[in-house]
Amino acid sequence: MSEQEVGGPNARYTVVARRYRPKSFDELVGQETVARALGNAIESGRVGHAYLFTGARGVGKTSTARIFAKALNAPDGPSLSPPQDTDTAEAIDSGEDIDVIEIDGASNRGIDEIRQLRANVNVRPSRSRYKIYIIDEVHMLTTQAFNALLKTLEEPPAHVKFFFCTTDPEKIPITVLSRCQRFDFAPVKTDAILDRLKFICREEKVEADDEALALIARKANGSMRDSQSLLEQILSFSQGRIDAQQVHDLLGTADDSLLQALAEGLARRAGGEVLEGVERAISQGVDAGQLGEQMLGYLRDVVAAGVGAPASLFRTAHPGSYAEVKQLAQSWGSVTLLSAIQILDEALVKMRSSVQGRTILEVALLQICHLQDLQRVVEWVNAAGRLPEGNSEERSTAEKKKSPAPLRETQEAVVERPSVAFDPSSHRPYQPAIDSDATPILSDGHRSEVSGRKGVEERTESAAESLRETESESAPAPTAAAVPKVPRTQGPLDLREILQEVAKGTGAFVADFARAALRLERLGERTLRLIFPKEAALAVEHCSQPDNRAALRQIFEDHLKEPVDLELIHSEETTPKVAESVIPDPSASRLETERRVQEHPLVRRVLEQFRGEIVRIEPAAKTPQVPEPPPPPAKTTH
Repeated sequence: MSEQEVGGPNARYTVVARRYRPKSFDELVGQETVARALGNAIESGRVGHAYLFTGARGVGKTSTARIFAKALNAPDGPSLSPPQDTDTAEAIDSGEDIDVIEIDGASNRGIDEIRQLRANVNVRPSRSRYKIYIIDEVHMLTTQAFNALLKTLEEPPAHVKFFFCTTDPEKIPITVLSRCQRFDFAPVKTDAILDRLKFICREEKVEADDEALALIARKANGSMRDSQSLLEQILSFSQGRIDAQQVHDLLGTADDSLLQALAEGLARRAGGEVLEGVERAISQGVDAGQLGEQMLGYLRDVVAAGVGAPASLFRTAHPGSYAEVKQLAQSWGSVTLLSAIQILDEALVKMRSSVQGRTILEVALLQICHLQDLQRVVEWVNAAGRLPEGNSEERSTAEKKKSPAPLRETQEAVVERPSVAFDPSSHRPYQPAIDSDATPILSDGHRSEVSGRKGVEERTESAAESLRETESESAPAPTAAAVPKVPRTQGPLDLREILQEVAKGTGAFVADFARAALRLERLGERTLRLIFPKEAALAVEHCSQPDNRAALRQIFEDHLKEPVDLELIHSEETTPKVAESVIPDPSASRLETERRVQEHPLVRRVLEQFRGEIVRIEPAAKTPQVPEPPPPPAKTTH
C-alpha cells in the first residue's frame, strides 16, 4: 500500500486511474455481462485457449484480462474470487508476473517478436498453472506476424492461454478472429461513471459538487479511464473542493446558462445576441471548437426533448433544465433543428482544418439565424395534402389561393393550346380493339397483368370515371367561347409519313424501331396507339423504355402540334408477307436495312441452316453489261 499513499515528500505517487483500477470481477464497472460470461466459464470448466476483448479505450479490456488471469492462476485452482494478497495476484496487478506476459502490440508488431513468442510457448510456467499472454492493441501486428501466430493460436499447448485486447477489431484477419472467443465491451454508462467518481472522491476525502462530477462523466463519453484522468486534473487544480466552474475553466467549455442563451438567440433569429454570446464565451477562455461541439450536443438534446425523450438521455444540457429545453424544441420545430445541426456539423469539419475557427463558427450560427422556419413549411404541405378530404368548398378556396391568376389570362392560355382542355361530355372511355391474347403496355412502361378485353375495359372505365369526377370538382368546364371545338378524326394515321419527317436528334434512333409497327391509331381526344406485330418483340421492348417512349411521344407531338398520350400494343398479328428484295432501298437508314435483312425469310432460313451470323451488309453490285459478239458473216455460195 506504500504506492497508494500520497503523504510524505519521498512517497512515490500513483495516479488515480491506476490506484482505483478494478482487481476483481465485482469491482468491474459497466461490464457485468462480460464478467458473468467469464465467471460461468471458470465455474463450468469451459475455459478456451484464446479470447479477444474489443471496445473503446478505457472501458476495462486490459483490466478484465488481468482479473481473468488471476482467477485462472489462483493458488487453490480457478476461482471467481481469488485472493488479492498473494504474490501472484500482486505481480499480475503490477504487470510483473513471470507467467503472465503482457505485450504491447504497437511496439512488438513484427514477425521476429512472434517467432520468439512461439519459441517460448512450449516452456512450462514457472510457478503458476497457466502461462498467459496478454497482447494489447493486437490489431497493430503485421500480416506476417499474424500468419506466424496462426498455427500456435489454433493448437497451443494445454498450459498456454492467449488474451487479445484491441480497439479496432476490423483490422484483425478473419483467420485470427475465427480462432478466438470474442467479447465486445460496451461504453460505460454515465451514471456508472458518476457513481465511481463519487466513490473516488470519498476515498480521496475531497468534496465535489454533483454537477461538477456529472460534467466530468459526460465529458468522458463512456470511458472510465478518461473520466478518472479528468478527475486527476481537477484534483490538481482545485483546493480541496470541486465545483462546476472549475471544471469549465479547466476544460475550456461553456456553462449551461451560456449554451441555453445561445440556443434561445438562435431560435429567435437574433444574430446580434448570438455574436455577443460567442464573444462572452471566448473572453471567458472557451475554445471556439469546444463551443461549437457543445452547441452541437445541446441542439441534439433539444431534438431529443422535442421527440419526447427523458432528461436522462441528455448528453450536454443539464437535466434540471428539461422544461426549458422542451419548450425550445416545440417553438423551433424538429425539421428546422435538424437543418441547424447539419449546418453546425459541417462548420465543425471546416474548423478542424482552418486557423479562422471562430469566424467559421460565427458564420454557421448566423446561417442558422437566417434559416427559414422549415417546420411551418412541412405543416403547410401536410395541411394542403389533407384538404381534399374536406368538402368541396374548402377545396375550391384552396385552388383559388394556389391559382390567383385572372380568369381572362387563364382563358387566353387555354385558347392558345385548345387541345389541352378536357371536355367530359365528349370523352369516351378507352376500348382497345385488340384480341384477347394481346397484352397492352401502359403509359408507365410496364405490361398489364390484365389480359383480354374485359379487364382492360373495366380498368379504363374506372380511370375515366375518376378523371371525370376530378375534373368536374377541381375546375369548371370552359365555355364554348373560351375553348373552340377542334374535331378529331378517329382511326389509323399515316405512321410512315410521320416518321419520315424525323431527320436527326434523339428521336431518329427510336424512329427506326417504331417503323416495325403495323399501324398507328388515334383513340379519343389525345391518345395514340402504336400496334406492333407478334415478331417485333425487340422493337416493342426498346420503344417501351422510358427515354425512348418520351422521345417517340415527342415526335408525334411535334407532328400533330398537340400533346398526346402514347400506348404501345404488342399484338398477335403478323406482318403481311409481301414480295420484297433482300436488300431494301439504299435510301433507307442503316438500322432499318439491318432489321429488314434479318427478318427476311430467306436470310433467316440460311442463317438457321448454316448456323451463321450477319457480319456485313453490302448493296448488290451492278452486273457489268458485256457487249454482244458481232453476228457471224453470212455464208456466200458460189
